[in-house]
Amino acid sequence: MLDYKEQRCYPRMDIDCPASFAIEGQPGRAGAIVKNLSGGGVLMWLERAVPPGTVLAIEINPPSDITPSMKARVKVLRCSPVDEAEGQFAVGCAMEQILE
Repeated sequence: MLDYKEQRCYPRMDIDCPASFAIEGQPGRAGAIVKNLSGGGVLMWLERAVPPGTVLAIEINPPSDITPSMKARVKVLRCSPVDEAEGQFAVGCAMEQILE
């Protein structure tokens, strides 16, 4: 039996939630789908590649009125094409700041 110890500081929650993002210092916003979320980061699917090191302003908009939206400033750590969804990119980001 393998002995596995989770190395993450925060548990990851799988979600499938609409969001939007803007690249810091550039005009305009684009859509995204948040695939998972934790206290330290977020994984989103975007329709464009975003290079590591890019800072994004994101807004996560849950479909239910019970859960409020969340705004954050995140830094892209990795970006790779999604095999099962042509034209989509999996973008892993670290949380930099939760915004009001």
